[in-house]
Amino acid sequence: MAILDWIILAGTLFFIVGYGVWKTKGSKNVKDYVLGGNEAKWWTIGLSVMATQASAITFLSTPGQAFHDGMGFVQFYFGLPLAMIIICAVFVPLYHKLKVFTAYEFLENRFDLKTRTLAAILFLLQRGLAAGITIFAPAIILSAVLGWNLRLLNIIIGILVIIYTVTGGTKAVSVTQKQQMFIIMMGMFIAFFFILGYLPADISFSKALKVAGASDKLNILDFEFDLNNRYNFWSGTLGAVFLFLSYFGADQSQVQRYLSGKSVRESQLGLLFNAVLKVPMQFFILLVGVMVFVFYQYNSSPLNFNPVATKTVMESEYAEDYAALQLGHRELQVEKKMAQDQFSAALDLKEYDAIVEAKQHIININAKDKSNRETARALIKKVGSSVETNDKDYVFIHFILHYLPRGLVGLLLAVILSAAMSSTASELNALGTITALDIYKRNKVGNFTEEHYVKASKFFTLVWGIIAIAIACVANLFDNLIQLVNIIGSIFYGNVLGIFLLAFFFKFVKGNAVFVAAIITQVIVIIGYANDWMSYLWLNAFGCFLVILLAFILEAFDKLLKNPPIRT
Repeated sequence: MAILDWIILAGTLFFIVGYGVWKTKGSKNVKDYVLGGNEAKWWTIGLSVMATQASAITFLSTPGQAFHDGMGFVQFYFGLPLAMIIICAVFVPLYHKLKVFTAYEFLENRFDLKTRTLAAILFLLQRGLAAGITIFAPAIILSAVLGWNLRLLNIIIGILVIIYTVTGGTKAVSVTQKQQMFIIMMGMFIAFFFILGYLPADISFSKALKVAGASDKLNILDFEFDLNNRYNFWSGTLGAVFLFLSYFGADQSQVQRYLSGKSVRESQLGLLFNAVLKVPMQFFILLVGVMVFVFYQYNSSPLNFNPVATKTVMESEYAEDYAALQLGHRELQVEKKMAQDQFSAALDLKEYDAIVEAKQHIININAKDKSNRETARALIKKVGSSVETNDKDYVFIHFILHYLPRGLVGLLLAVILSAAMSSTASELNALGTITALDIYKRNKVGNFTEEHYVKASKFFTLVWGIIAIAIACVANLFDNLIQLVNIIGSIFYGNVLGIFLLAFFFKFVKGNAVFVAAIITQVIVIIGYANDWMSYLWLNAFGCFLVILLAFILEAFDKLLKNPPIRT
């Protein structure tokens, strides 16, 4: 990194932290600290909601996902607009009418304290783990490619977030997320246009799309109904809608964003803003990854994008085998470029048979390339289980560091770290709020001042910040980072959503039945995930329906015991 990159990176991060502290200091009551004084306008809510969901994992993993697997991942978000409409119609008006500080406060009003406490604990478990991952994800990648100390990077990211989140609460999170989203999208658009500029002179954007299409990177829709397929139309529109209903309707890190709205209408507009823009944003980020793929059809790429994995295997007994694979990879890249030139020429001549022949040649080369990379991953895995073989999360950062000009590297790194800070801040804010209000305040005997609970919220936010840093320092990668966060959520979200749906729509079900059903459901979902019963996205629907079904059965059984049939 050049000095200019360091200046841009450090200046951006310290501006965000300083701005957050300066704009929001001095909250003296719970309403100001937890709900930001209910002053947020719809555009602030919308950007805050988007920034909370769009973590650093989004901007690191998603382009790599598109590079390897194409645009199909966008199907994961197809259920989001429908979920937003339901939340605007049902959740938002009810939360505002009851004037709750947390989503789980509503559960006590509807059921009882133990159900509220259980739901809060489930939230703390999954969101506490996720907070550590959102710090760890960019830290481990940046440490691998830049040589920075991993633990030190975890601690720096965590401390920067803690400073303004503890100081300003919800308002600090919201105002900084506006700046962060501006920096994030500006950086991604600049990177996109630089990628297009780096393509050969005869490769226009439309031709680049055809090049990507020839390698099956533009296959967006998959209508095959398969419970084991993570990303198809059905898992995205049916399975994922339960994840989004849970996330935006019952996850305090998101609920707290729109509870801070000036009115029901402002909150609803903010969520609809997210519904309209989220899918196009994810489509664009995936498109960036596809253009990176096209770029590497004409430029050299590593056999494995994770430099630590490559270094480790080259220092092992498998070094010669890996070197042979690298040689084959380089030869294949020359062949790949020639095939793309052949395909481009056929497109210019508009000769159908030549286009089909060139496309088939590209498909054959891609099959060889995929086989080479899988063999390389198998060799890396033989070195040791602690070495990460999946390099999806390293694709985009490799391009940034090796091909973008000075200054822009610093900006893109600021994008990654800003996204990490943004989502982590929302999580810590929500974790501190839930612990202070749903656990501490509700179970503590005695009357205390508003100032006491503000201090308690700040203290618990600090504690969760330290816990998140600790989790980040001991975390390990598996598969793809963006999937990891969604998997953690899917294990818990369906159950929590089912509890809320029971509260909203099934008035005859009482607290005891819901409490027992939720415990049983959580155990079964964890067993189901461990035994790979279905793709993780379907766990949301499975958990939701299961807790509702069990609650019905338990409630009916309880009534039967209390009112046994009279025999004549």
